[in-house]
Amino acid sequence: MAKSYPKKGVSQISEIANGIIDPVLARRAGISTALLGSWDEIAGEDFADCTRPEKIAWPRTDGFDDGGHRPGVLTVACEGARALFLTHAQGELIARINGFFGFPAVRQIRIVQKPVSQASRHPRKPPPLRGEAAKRLETMMEGIESEALRQAVQRLGTAVLQKKRKV
Repeated sequence: MAKSYPKKGVSQISEIANGIIDPVLARRAGISTALLGSWDEIAGEDFADCTRPEKIAWPRTDGFDDGGHRPGVLTVACEGARALFLTHAQGELIARINGFFGFPAVRQIRIVQKPVSQASRHPRKPPPLRGEAAKRLETMMEGIESEALRQAVQRLGTAVLQKKRKV
């Protein structure tokens, strides 16, 4: 069987889009699509669903440029009361961001309270049910023969019967 090689000059659409979007983001907000795309992993499960990086403000050199890089201030949008918890965890978040970049890119986080769009986010998988709720769901699923349908009902039931998380 012959190997198929990509044609010369063929690029993935994501590479083309990032090539177009990155310069605009860098000029307008000081961030890249790589930071936005990796934000859920950087922020961690405690803050991925309620935060979004908005911009990095880099310090001006005012003609006294020593040739070195100066870390900037990252503005992060955060929903409601979770901003208080983010304030307490910002040292760890700064370390994660700088680890992502591979150099000290951020020295401070500025938190702004505002809604964060959930349209593009992937919801977290809820933890498995325990106790009475697990027994109740298992009883509801009795008689479902299709494995695909059984898994779908289990995911839905787990999400519905889960105790509400306190913010």
